[in-house]
Amino acid sequence: MTDSRSWVMGLGAFALGVTLLQQGAQAADSGKLTYFTWSGYELPQFHSDFEKAHAGQVDISVFGDDDDALSKARAGFHPDLAHPCYDKLDRWKQAGLIQPLDPKRLKNWDQIFPVLQKLPGIVDADGKVWMVPWDWGNTSILYRTDLVKNPEATWKMFFDPASPYAGKMATIDAVHDTPLVAALLAGVDPFKTMDDKQLEKVGAMLRQQRPLMSSYTTDMTSVEQSLASGELVAAMAWNASATALKKQNVPVAFMKPKEGMLTWVCGMVMLKDAKHVDLAYDFINARMNPDSGASLINEYGYGSASQAAFRQVPAAKLEELSLPNDPETMLRDTVLTRPIPSNDELAKLFERVKAGG
Repeated sequence: MTDSRSWVMGLGAFALGVTLLQQGAQAADSGKLTYFTWSGYELPQFHSDFEKAHAGQVDISVFGDDDDALSKARAGFHPDLAHPCYDKLDRWKQAGLIQPLDPKRLKNWDQIFPVLQKLPGIVDADGKVWMVPWDWGNTSILYRTDLVKNPEATWKMFFDPASPYAGKMATIDAVHDTPLVAALLAGVDPFKTMDDKQLEKVGAMLRQQRPLMSSYTTDMTSVEQSLASGELVAAMAWNASATALKKQNVPVAFMKPKEGMLTWVCGMVMLKDAKHVDLAYDFINARMNPDSGASLINEYGYGSASQAAFRQVPAAKLEELSLPNDPETMLRDTVLTRPIPSNDELAKLFERVKAGG
């Protein structure tokens, strides 16, 4: 008898293939720019200049996380532009999915914070630009201040077997988040190749965490709703969730763990077989407009890559959002999410632990 799980998995793979073919056909037939980004980044105020010049000429598809985006691109969905994060940039390059950008066609390139421009791999030694940094922010523990009283500022809160909050916490289902923190607490450098013993140390931390978690998820809307209702008392989250809940007057705080918050940087890349190159540059330039960056800061509490955008936001607002005037200040006290050499091995380990192995 055929295993029903295999049949379901096969059906899922077939459905994904059909979806990708449909998306590819739409991209080929529409004549519009296609943009592949995180959910929430499709807001028109983030590219208002593009809309003014090319009204209705962009189709936006969203992904749940970087691994999802890379998998779909490898499987055949090739938009003109994508919006991965810096720690996955090398993987997009190695897969042969993206092409370098012409810095002469990038308006406001000189307004990008130098510390972001100089991240290894963003610009090659010969001047080829592989990613236009657009946003950066933090990942940390977001908790209810009325339900969690004076917690110690440490990531260990999510790994303490004696925690009184077991079953009322959630963590992010992504290699560059939860396993990365587990590695830091295990005394393993996640940004160097891990041997079997080091991977086992990380696995032990993840297994210690598993019974404490209500869920592993990238659905921040559900996390926010669960924190607001009190179903969750704490969750690994991004700046935007803290900003959203504070707007709803939910009593929350965004922890500054002594081991360091995680700081991520994301940006735009051009696919190797982009069909609408001119539109792509217009879209990138619209996103790099200072007004776009200021909207990002005010809407989500994330940092813009644009120095000019920060100059448009009052200092009091930045303080309210716990944002410094520049990412260099932030990076002194946080852990920059960089490429993880053992990403695939860590991903397999994480899946085994989540499945109870």
